[in-house]
Amino acid sequence: MQRLPRLLHFLINLTALNLALFMLLRLAFWLWFRNPADPIPAGDLLHAFWLGFKYDLRLTLLVLLPLFLLGGFRWFSPFTSRWQRNFWFGYLAVAMAVLLLFYFMNFGYFAYLHTPMDATVLRFAYNWSTSLQMVWETYPVVWILLGLALLIAGYVAVLHHLLWRAATYANPHLRGWRKAATIALTFVLVVFGLYGKFSWYPLRWSEAFATPHAFAPAVAMNPILYFANTLKNREVRYDEEAVRRHYDRLAAWLGVTRPDKAKLDFRRIVNQPGPLAAKRPNIVMVFLESFASYKTGLFGNPLNPTPNFDALAKESVSFTRYYAPHTGTARSVWAAITGIPDVETSKTSSRNPLVVSQHTLVNAFTGYEKFYFLGGSANWGNIRGLLQHNIPGLHVYEEGSYTAPRIDVWGISDLDLFREATAALNESRKPFFAIIQTSGNHRPYTIPEDHGRFELEHHDPAVYKGAGFLNEKEYNSFRFMDYSIGEFMRLARQQPWYENTLFVFYGDHGITGYGGDHTPAFESKFILTGLHTPLLFHAPKLLPPREDDRIASEVDLLASLASLAAPAHVNTTLGRSLFDPRFADERYAFTITHGPVNEIGLIAPDFYFRMLENGHNKLLAHTAAADSTANVIDRYPDVAGRMEEMTRAIYETARWMRFHNSEKRLERLGTANGGTMAVMRGTRKNGG
Repeated sequence: MQRLPRLLHFLINLTALNLALFMLLRLAFWLWFRNPADPIPAGDLLHAFWLGFKYDLRLTLLVLLPLFLLGGFRWFSPFTSRWQRNFWFGYLAVAMAVLLLFYFMNFGYFAYLHTPMDATVLRFAYNWSTSLQMVWETYPVVWILLGLALLIAGYVAVLHHLLWRAATYANPHLRGWRKAATIALTFVLVVFGLYGKFSWYPLRWSEAFATPHAFAPAVAMNPILYFANTLKNREVRYDEEAVRRHYDRLAAWLGVTRPDKAKLDFRRIVNQPGPLAAKRPNIVMVFLESFASYKTGLFGNPLNPTPNFDALAKESVSFTRYYAPHTGTARSVWAAITGIPDVETSKTSSRNPLVVSQHTLVNAFTGYEKFYFLGGSANWGNIRGLLQHNIPGLHVYEEGSYTAPRIDVWGISDLDLFREATAALNESRKPFFAIIQTSGNHRPYTIPEDHGRFELEHHDPAVYKGAGFLNEKEYNSFRFMDYSIGEFMRLARQQPWYENTLFVFYGDHGITGYGGDHTPAFESKFILTGLHTPLLFHAPKLLPPREDDRIASEVDLLASLASLAAPAHVNTTLGRSLFDPRFADERYAFTITHGPVNEIGLIAPDFYFRMLENGHNKLLAHTAAADSTANVIDRYPDVAGRMEEMTRAIYETARWMRFHNSEKRLERLGTANGGTMAVMRGTRKNGG
């Protein structure tokens, strides 16, 4: 150690000191708040502490980063003069005092609300006198402050000792390659400590939620980093009174079992198993990246780019008017898994730590083995937290899980993804629920070297434009997606589980813009080309093939699957079964375009309504009319009024529901209903 420069020697010792202190605080947090009746499984606990160590290392390096970057220069070195040494001593002492104050506040916040402290705590600052009085009357403030002062004083004493001791070391004079190597190695280690892992995506907050145990994430996360991650989401934007105003209308439309406006109870308690439940069919949901309907032969594309998918549609229940609520893959994952449109303005709901806990109907399939396959990393979009925190026992296959090579930023090719998924599913000895998320039909539009019998096609640029494609690369990438689907189904049909499997193929979203000459004018003008995708339920032995032209939405997917094949379950969100005849006469698809002011809308069988969330710029298009792009709001005021009411009802409820759709809330509501609690106990018991 003494052969190292004195600055590096000091920084290594200080890093070790901070890490030891943070880990001791983590251990104290776990010991104080753990529930012996519901212990964290040993493997999850070790993983939580390992993640916590990496989060703590990141925080430590962030605090020391100014000294790492500037301390080597004579003008900023803590060892050049007493004044400079005192400056750095003051900075480090104040920084740690602030961090320790956050730790103590997190202890108190968790003791009060049983959840880690996030940025919404800032709302108490608006009534700071009342908040301080509540704290004074609730906690032994004097003793807490005394303990904090003693801890800070002890830390400052050790810091002072380390700093002044380092100043007495004889500083080795490194030159040439030794100096360059020392600087380079230090740089690499610091960057790696900040990045946090060997993968394409860095360590993120969502990894703390990679276990369904409610307490494990609180043990794993670093309170300061978690607080910082929630700063952009600190404004909890929902209006509970608006939800209550629209409750009666929306509860009737959803078919709520026991309407209760006071509790805002949206539960639909399904006590009867679905018609296919006795067969316990496997479920395979396939997200098709950017799979716009107008780009398929099924919807009249003149280049016929999807012969495999078109053939599959003839053997399936095909919904021709299916819409994602929004563009963006992370938003689509959220909507499909939760049954709630992603109305998050700042980034996406999957990236919002405040709404990570969600009740999902994936868990309605009790006794099933659960899989999620994607070619890249589950840290993308922070979807790991949404998936693994809410689906117990979920097997996530991602980069590093496969034998196939990584071909670009999105991981392995879709063809290899389907091959690897098939091989993994063949190993399952239980019914399985698998989600396969493709990503290859996306820039940079990579066609892998191992592309089977796929062959490129070439056309004139004008031909691509007329068919709704940007260029040749996009066209061939879309065709390769179709080829990969064909290969997947060829492999699946060879497996013993095929005939008892229900496949669901759908686009995560479409592509906005001109949809080609074959696309309805209103879809291109109102950018519904970015939302309209095919939807197939493929199970020829279980569901007779047919075409269905009723409106369908992505939030309906899991509700539909559960109504077909799940045992008794509870639906709490905005999805309705596409196979339930009760809902056949009034179907809508909610849409939202995100921006500084969100634009919200509703698709009905013959009309499309949209407006800004503030109520301005209203439009009503008669999509079945000859001029489907005209604004006919003055001609159909009653239709516009009804659609505006429903648009507002869904939007306000979705904003509120994201924060009130956890398993904990469902259990609280269920205490007054034995049937609900029985359903939930069965779900947890069977790993759902």
